[in-house]
Formats: sequence, structure tokens, C-alpha cells
Amino acid sequence: MKKYKFYIKIHLLILLAAFSFSACQTTEEPEEEATPVANNIPLEPIPFNEVGLTDDFWRPRLETQIHTLVPFALEKTQPAVDNLEKAGKYLRGDTSDLPFTHRYISSDLYKVMEGAAYLLMINDDPELERKLDRIIDIIAAAQREDGYLYVAHTAGVADPANMGERPYDYVVHSHELYNMGHMYEAAIAYYRATGKDKWLKVAEKNAQHINRVFFDGDPNYNDGKPVNQAPGHQELELALAKLYRVTGNELYLNMAEKFLDIRGVSYRPEGEQYMSPTYAQQHLPVTEQSEAVGHAVRAAYMYSGMADVGALKGTQKYSAALDRIWNNIVNTKMHITGGLGAMHGIEGFGPAYELPNKEAYNETCAAVGNVMFNYRMFLLTRDAKYVDVAEVALYNNVLAGVNLEGNRFFYVNPLEADGETEFNHGQAGRSPWFNTACCPSNLARLIPQVPGMIYSHAGNDVFVTLYAGSETNLPLPGGRVTLRQQTSYPFEEQVRFSIESQGPVTFKLHLRIPTWTQDQLVPGALYHYANDQAAAWQVKVNGKVVEPALERGFISLERNWEKGDQIELSLPMPVRFNTAIDSVAADRHKVAISKGPLVYAAEGVDNRKPLTEYHFTGMPQVGEIITTTIEEGVLERIQQISLPANKLEEPATLNLIPYYAWNNRGNDEMQVWFPLE
Repeated sequence: MKKYKFYIKIHLLILLAAFSFSACQTTEEPEEEATPVANNIPLEPIPFNEVGLTDDFWRPRLETQIHTLVPFALEKTQPAVDNLEKAGKYLRGDTSDLPFTHRYISSDLYKVMEGAAYLLMINDDPELERKLDRIIDIIAAAQREDGYLYVAHTAGVADPANMGERPYDYVVHSHELYNMGHMYEAAIAYYRATGKDKWLKVAEKNAQHINRVFFDGDPNYNDGKPVNQAPGHQELELALAKLYRVTGNELYLNMAEKFLDIRGVSYRPEGEQYMSPTYAQQHLPVTEQSEAVGHAVRAAYMYSGMADVGALKGTQKYSAALDRIWNNIVNTKMHITGGLGAMHGIEGFGPAYELPNKEAYNETCAAVGNVMFNYRMFLLTRDAKYVDVAEVALYNNVLAGVNLEGNRFFYVNPLEADGETEFNHGQAGRSPWFNTACCPSNLARLIPQVPGMIYSHAGNDVFVTLYAGSETNLPLPGGRVTLRQQTSYPFEEQVRFSIESQGPVTFKLHLRIPTWTQDQLVPGALYHYANDQAAAWQVKVNGKVVEPALERGFISLERNWEKGDQIELSLPMPVRFNTAIDSVAADRHKVAISKGPLVYAAEGVDNRKPLTEYHFTGMPQVGEIITTTIEEGVLERIQQISLPANKLEEPATLNLIPYYAWNNRGNDEMQVWFPLE
């Protein structure tokens, strides 16, 4: 553990070193030039296991992770364990029971194990640790002596059409490198949780093998010639950056950079759909890309890797491309729920403004990637607009991906449903699992990390980015400071902070003022409020109103803080009506309802069907909108909005719940956007 902690400290500092993004303009909507970070001291997030949750929103979800989602997901990924065990037996000469053919089932297991490792950091569980140790032994036994680890080729059951005749014959779609990326991340998480390095050594052995085969040449692979091809499904790049941070071995960071820099250079597929050069972002070198195209999950992982590698290498070469791509997403290709990849078929981005509702794809994994990408961009720029996007994606599309009980899932997240059409990989509603189970396993690893997105610091600067009842201890130059946060966010507007320290400590507290408090729910050109009902945000220090300037989405409070000091932040949350720009044909002359960071949806169970008959003839007045808290049932403690509308030509009441909470009471109609007139 000492080795790990040393490298984490040093390389996280390198990762978060000053990394300003250059100016960019899109053809759709001019953007202000990105101002450079004023202070080159890096931001360091407070790790999630050093933030105690005390609220009624995220803390129950963490309990659900511990008691339901992760145990359930480990049970569901047992076939992957069995496959790995059979591969290990095959290597030892037992060919009596071969594994079944699959490209990426191992990756689902690795992601669940990563989530389980995070839980071990929060909640000591010897039984869970023993179970993971047993699986790690099986994984290690399935690895060839030279480091190769991929069940199908190891055991001779590969499907040549999808995996190639030999290892690495078909990198564009075999998922060999994708699987290993997720394994690295899980091995690192387990090392962090326990200090045990057996799995980390498996990961390093594989990474060194991949380097030989892809960049040096190995006589046992590809006829000894370097493969020199980027992964078909990105993930390995950001995993290699993590591996470098933990070990300090620059080989891994150099590999990550090489894999990014050869994309669209050493190999470009030719064909349609899955073999289109844009499908896996292989149409151009990454530094020349300007818009989000192709498979949305692959893209988001790649952008995250570019941010990581650029920072760790201290290079600006990816900055302009990341800025262009981010603007392209928020200006032309993101649903109001933070969903990415609207198109079925390629599970990816369509043309600009192609944002259907009932036919939307919006894979849960893509929303997870949206959060990962934007949070990295915040850490590198200190600009709150990235957190604003991450927050909307997290509270809406990501949380919609799992039911409140934690055992049924959405792969696809439309903004309209009729209760009967099968949209979720063969289901009209949630599924207990999927043959491709990347989404449930991604939720297993993301949700435990949310507390780590609340606080970050550098020198005497402390940033609060997400609002949730919590407590943490900040290691500041002037001494350690305990910061407590009390709030019922995202349903209530008040956020209170109290400070405890041994004596007076001078530091600057930066509080995010979300975009949704202003004239739109989320940054970008796509969506704006139609009704001006917002009251101004307000902040008090020890009961007195102060008026700090708003800069890059943050207000800053600098003073000599003393034990018992109190801060009160008010973020008014009136019900807002959102309109999309006319270029979005699916939402033209329609409105969507939001409150705070939450997008709301109507369900058939709460209204007279069909929902498609509801419309608005004008914006309801403040006094006509009723917000109530549901007091019982599966939606207990969730706020419902009731407001006047018309059903055909008759006056009616339309009842809505947060989008993330839909389909927890059975399959039914659902709608986010409603016509005007």
C-alpha cells in the first residue's frame, strides 16, 4: 500500500496539472474563448472513500449497491467466472469442458468486481473479499505464461468472423483490448482496497505483453510484426493511464499515447455501419476530430483517455480537439436528460439535431461515459460548465438506468414510451439482465464513486461541485478542516455548510452555481427555459448576505474561517419549462418540464391515458403548479409535480415524476416532451 499511496499522490498531481483548453468555435453556435486556469496548482479530488454520505438521496443508493446491486451483479456474471475457470483448465491440459464463445462477457465481470472493490473501501466485508480473491485466482490461472488473456482464443473456441482466426487478427471487433482495459481498472481498484497485488501483477503482465505484440513485435503473434492498431472499442487508453498512476511505470502511459495517436492513422476500416470508419472514431487522427460521431460509449471513453493522457504527458495536442468535440455535443447531439448516442443500430451519434424521443437509444453506458468525460474536463479546467453537464447526465440518464430496488435495468433510455413497444433489448420496460451486460456492470462501478465528485482542492482552494449531505476532512496548508454539508438536494434549494477546525484557517471556498439556476437547464445551444420564474441564488456567511462574483460557474468565499462558521446557499428551484431550438425537429413546438437538475416525465399510472393527448395552451402560472412529496410506496420521498394542461380540448391535470424514477411501478406509458397548442 505504501508504494501505491506514493504513486497515487505524485501522479494524481501530474494528472491534474494545469491543462487549459484552447478556444473553439462551432459552426452551429459561437462559444466564448476558454479562459486559462488562473492558478497552475492542480485540483485533487477528495477520494470517495474519504467522503461520508449522510443524505437521503445518495446514501440509500449506496446501501442498495452494497446489499442488492453488486451481489446481484456478481451472481449474474458467474458464467464469465465459469468461462475463465474452463480456460485455465484448458491451459493445464483439461479439454473436457470447453468455455462457450463470447467476445466481452469477461469485461462485465471485471466491472462488477471493480464496483465491489470500491465497496470494500467503504464497508469492510471479509466474505466479499474472500469471494473476490477466489475469482482473482481463477483469472490468474486463465492467463497464458506470456501474458495473453482472452478466453475464446486461449481455449480454441473463437468465432473467426468476430474474433479472427488467431489472437489480435481482428482487433477492430474482437474486444480483446477492451476486456483488458476493464480488467486493469478493476485490478487497480482491488489493490487500492486491500493492498493485495496479485491481480495488479496479472494486469501488468498483460500490459507488457500487449506492448510487445503491438509496438515491438512478438514472434508468436502476427508473424512477429507489430500489430500497430488501435483498439476497436476504446477503454484500454484510460486504463493504461490509471495503471501508470499506480505503478509509476512510464511504459503504460507511453502505450496509452501510442494507442491514441495511431487511431485513424495506422488503420481505417472501410465499409458501412459497424465497419464504417466513423463507428469507432477511426476516420481521422484524434487531434483532427471536430465532432462526436459513431458509437457513443467508445467515443466517451476515448475522450476521457485523451484528457488523461494529455494531462499526464503535459501536452496540449489533444486540447483543441476535446474542446471542439465537447461543444459539438452540447450544441447539437445531447438529449435534455444528458443522454448521448440517440441512434439505434450503431448505438451512437446521428447527424446534428437528430434527437428523437420514442426512438432514442441513449445507452446507459454512454451517460456513464458522459459523466466520466465531463468530470475530467472540470478537474483540468476548473470550469463548472463541465460539472453542469455531468450532473444532468448523472441525475437523469444514469440513474434511470437502474430501478430503485437495484435489480432491474435499462440499456436504452428513450424519452417516450407506449408501455408495449419493446425498446430495451427485447423488453418493453426494465430487464433483470442482458446478454450484453455492460450497463448494469457500469452502474455497479460508477455509483460508489459519486461521493468522490463532491469535493476537490488545491492549495488553499476548496471546490464544492455536487451538493449532497456529506462530511469530509480537507488537508489544507493551514491545517485540517472538517466540512459538513446538509441538504435535501436535488429536491430542496437550501444547502448548509459548517466548518470545524482546531483554529482559524484561511482558505477560499468555491461553490458551484449550476447553469440550471440561470436561463437554461444545461450548457449548450440546444435547450433554454421558456418561463422566467427564477429567483436569484443567494449565499450567507454566519447569517449575513454576501455578494461574491460568479466566475466560471463558481462563487468564491475567502476568509479566515473559524470553528463553527456557517454558510447557507440558496439555489431556488422553480418548475421550469424547457424548449429546444427549432433545429431539433422532434421537440419543435414542445416543452419539457424540469425542477433543479431533474428532468420530469409523466407516466400513465399517474394520468389518464393516452399521454399523447396532453398539451399546453400556455405556460401555467406559479400558483397553478403544485409540488408534493410522495409519502409511501416505491416512490416514497420523491417529489411529484402537478400542473394544469389540456387533454384534447378538455382542461386536465398532468402529473409528473423525475425521469430517473419512471418504470418502477410496471411497464406503462411515459413522456417527457409535450406539445404546445
